Amino acid sequence: MKSEVYFIPLNSKDIQQRVLALEKLNDRLSPFLAYKKDELVPVKLTIGDSTCVYNISPQLVKVISAGIKKRAAKPFLFDTSVIYSGRRQNAFDHLTLAQDKGFGYVKVGAPFIIADGLLGQDGREYETGSPIIPKIKVPSFVGMLDSLVVLTHATGHIVSVYGGAIKNVAMGMSCRATKQLQHSSLKPSIIEKKCSSCGCCIAVCPVRAISYKPEGSGLASHSQSHNKNDKAFINQELCVGCAECICACNFDAVSINWKEDPRVFCRRMIDTAKTILSKFKNKIFITLALDITKECDCISTKDEKMISEDIGILASTDILSLDKAVVDLINQDHRRHFKDAGVYEDMFSYGSSQGLGNLEYNLIKV
Repeated sequence: MKSEVYFIPLNSKDIQQRVLALEKLNDRLSPFLAYKKDELVPVKLTIGDSTCVYNISPQLVKVISAGIKKRAAKPFLFDTSVIYSGRRQNAFDHLTLAQDKGFGYVKVGAPFIIADGLLGQDGREYETGSPIIPKIKVPSFVGMLDSLVVLTHATGHIVSVYGGAIKNVAMGMSCRATKQLQHSSLKPSIIEKKCSSCGCCIAVCPVRAISYKPEGSGLASHSQSHNKNDKAFINQELCVGCAECICACNFDAVSINWKEDPRVFCRRMIDTAKTILSKFKNKIFITLALDITKECDCISTKDEKMISEDIGILASTDILSLDKAVVDLINQDHRRHFKDAGVYEDMFSYGSSQGLGNLEYNLIKV
């Protein structure tokens, strides 16, 4: 049986036209937005990094929060900390950036929180049943609340080629350690010139794989008594790749390994997203196929190239059908379309085989 994907075509930069289109779509989704009185409803989104100007507009976010409050529920917006350097690496800087970009309560009608805590390590673990990413760590409210709204800006992506709702959930709803696990099979190491010898990584390592290595010596010690020139050292044989040290380090001294087979990366995202979404009873996914940049909101700038013309706004209760519908619409423009289609096609196929969603859909114009 095909899934339903609702679609409002829209090719306009005018914010009021976009607001009206999203309001119309929101009204069409009413049967799927039946919340209990005073129910807490999380809305997942990303505000983009400081250089990004094409992220979802606060005016559009306000439409979503207003729609939830209209149904007597209590919306809150959330994101998690990232693993690369920038203003979203910890909750303090992330929240400050949110205010700077117009995501304060007055403008969006809902509070914005960083769901994985100050340094991106607060959460709970779940087993996935997947051999390629057996455990994940996610914000603690996952598994406690019934409903979830995922608001996504469709973009390209440097690894998965397409960055849509699946990426928004898998990466955006994971703690920093799980982000690292999805990105790489390689274990972290210490960048000695950045190490301050603070000992935070040693303190958090669950398997005592990190120790001090005295300068000029091949020996390592777990003792807190050390020379100021001693540097942390990760024993690769003991390391389990949990990436807790990445969360603990405030000096970017723990290396992040980005290189991974794109298909493995995508399959890890599928397994992560499936586990996260299984913890919610009521889910709705809304994707803005507008300002579709070549790079994702983490690294795009005002000069970013566009993959295609604006397409419109889409929504579904099936995350896989939604992502596939967006890609199919983008690829209708043969002048501008995704290269390396095999990467996301493999991701969609794997997602279907794992029961994440349906590859077949009915596109319903609203």
